[in-house]
Amino acid sequence: MPTTSLAQALTLDTFLQIGGPVPANRSKARETNAAILRLSLPDLMDLYEIDRPLRVAHFLSQLAHESDSFCTFEEYASGAAYEGRTDLGNVKSGDGRRFKGRGPIQLTGRANYRAFTSWMRKQLPGNVPDFEAEPHLVMEERWVAWSAIYFWAIKRLNEPADRDDVITVTRIINGGRNGLADRKEKLARAKAAVAKLTAIATPTPFSKEWPALYRGLSDNEDVERLQSLLVSRGAQIAIDGDFGPATELALKAFQSLHDLQQTGIADPATWAALGEA
Repeated sequence: MPTTSLAQALTLDTFLQIGGPVPANRSKARETNAAILRLSLPDLMDLYEIDRPLRVAHFLSQLAHESDSFCTFEEYASGAAYEGRTDLGNVKSGDGRRFKGRGPIQLTGRANYRAFTSWMRKQLPGNVPDFEAEPHLVMEERWVAWSAIYFWAIKRLNEPADRDDVITVTRIINGGRNGLADRKEKLARAKAAVAKLTAIATPTPFSKEWPALYRGLSDNEDVERLQSLLVSRGAQIAIDGDFGPATELALKAFQSLHDLQQTGIADPATWAALGEA
C-alpha cells in the first residue's frame, strides 16, 4: 500500500493548530504565512530528512515560536539591538537594522545572510540572489522556507530532535532558554498534530481500531488499553486513561526495546509490536 510522508500530510490546519491562538488583528497574516509554508516546506523537509515524527514536531514548533505562531516572517523589533554585534558579522553602521531577523526561524546578522547565500548557491547553482546585498529577499515566497531548512540542516538539529531534547534544540536556535515555556507548549501541540497525521502517512487496516495516541489525551479508553498492554510487559505506570509523562516514557522504552522510532506516540507499528494489530 502506498504511503504519504509526514511532511506531505501536513495541512494548513496542522500549522494553525501548532501555532495556537493569536490576536484577531494577526490572524490573516498568520493564515497567509502558514499557507506559504504549507506549500513550500514539505518537499524540502523530505529532501533534508525532517521526516520522522519527532523531527517534524520539533521543527514546526520551533518555527511557530520564532515566527510568533506564523504571524510574521520579520522580527517585530527594529534590529537596532544587533548593531555592532561582531559575533553576527555586523561590522558596518546600520547592519543591525539591515540584517534583522527574517524568515520563519529568524535569520539574523550579516554573517548569517552571507552564509545562507553561499549555502543556497550550493543547493541551487546559478539560481540564487545575494541575500547579503538584498536581505529583504529572504522573506519572498520562493526563499522563506529555504531559510528555515538552511538553519536546521547546518546546525544538525535532527539529532537533538531525535532525542526529544527541546532544551538543546532551543539553545542552538536561540542561544539559551528564551521562550522555553512557549516552545514546550507548541511542541506538545505539534506532537498531537503529528500523531493524527501518522495514521495518514502510514495507512493500515487497523488504524481505525487502534488510533494514534499521544501525550495529553485524558479519560480515554484507548489510552487505558495501551497502558494495560504496557503494564503487562513490565511498565510501572497507572492504568487511568490519562496519557501523561509516565505513559510517554514507558511507551518510548517499549519502542526502544523493539527497535521502533522512540516517538512516544502509539502508532500502527507500535500497536503491531504490542500484538494488537
